[in-house]
Amino acid sequence: MFQLDPDLEAFRQEIRKTAERAFSAKAAYWDEKEEFPTENRDLLAKLGYLGMVIPEAYGGSGAPVIQGTILLEEVARVCFNTALVAQIALNGPSRALAVLASEEQKQRWLPGCANGDYSFAIGISEPGAGSAMTDMITSAVPDGDHIVLNGQKAYCTGGHLASHVFVFARWGKTQGPRGIGALVVERGMKGFEVGHPDRKMGGRGIPEVELYFDHCRVPTQNVILAGDPDSTRSFKRLMSSFGPERVGNAAMCLGVAQAAYEAARKYSQEREQFGRPICEFQGLQWKVADMAVQLHAARLMIYRAATNLVDGFPDPLEAAMAKLYANEMVQRVTNEALQIHGHAGFTRALPLERMVRDSRGFALGGGTTEILRNTIASMVYGRAFDQRRA
Repeated sequence: MFQLDPDLEAFRQEIRKTAERAFSAKAAYWDEKEEFPTENRDLLAKLGYLGMVIPEAYGGSGAPVIQGTILLEEVARVCFNTALVAQIALNGPSRALAVLASEEQKQRWLPGCANGDYSFAIGISEPGAGSAMTDMITSAVPDGDHIVLNGQKAYCTGGHLASHVFVFARWGKTQGPRGIGALVVERGMKGFEVGHPDRKMGGRGIPEVELYFDHCRVPTQNVILAGDPDSTRSFKRLMSSFGPERVGNAAMCLGVAQAAYEAARKYSQEREQFGRPICEFQGLQWKVADMAVQLHAARLMIYRAATNLVDGFPDPLEAAMAKLYANEMVQRVTNEALQIHGHAGFTRALPLERMVRDSRGFALGGGTTEILRNTIASMVYGRAFDQRRA
């Protein structure tokens, strides 16, 4: 078993107790009612967890990536929707702002992220640009001391509740990654509209929305990185700053899978058929053994990625590998855990069916498992492979 240092292990126990005490009782409620867990977000903010990885100079704790990873794992173990709130705060736009923003921008936005006054979402995907995100057509046109933004974003997690959105857009008449930059759009800006939340399979307390920009005038002081029509420099810098999101995604997979495994192990010792506990049947022993092995492997990969940093961020190859393995592991483990519970696991009386639903989306957001395989192959071979038709 991976051994954490005493301080991190103490933190794990602290956040586990907090999560079990404060978040577990209503985990099913947020899913059933499709309601945002506002009270849980407020508690995370009050305890300082939303600003955990934000530098101390801007009101945060300046904690390492591994500490945020442990928090996500333990919160996801009891409530996926609350973990997703923490994931967006820890590994979303505030992380990019801490690296890429100007000093004035950091002073303006990061303290509000740390104390919970601000909630940032991210707008990257578009109706015609999902995995092929560099097909995005949302345009950013300089006009004096403003940028005129036109376009549409899709699948923006929690975008209907965000106070700010970190938007990727294209500067100039370019194609591919050239010219892509980013700026911050604030709620209430003229020309910025938020669509209705999409109803979805899992993570139902935090739906996705579409964002619409119709000649939305954004002050130039909100530009994080202007796109360079002659290079891919801005795009590459933007993408590197979101590397921790993959480790956070994997950590949530680990937490959900851990909860499913614990439930299956306990149930198999209590449930009797043919006059003995079902854990005495070899077929079920193998299922539980395989689950334990996969959890152990995922934890090693995730913790390795969270502690092996390159320029302050998880190594890109290890982060991609950890997310890929964890995304597929959580689907296998939750499915087997439901199977061990039999028809009872298929009912809403138990959390297994919710875990199966929640776990499915991990393999779609932050890079699909197919795209991750392409990414890993490129790094293994040391060359880029163009997926576009010649």
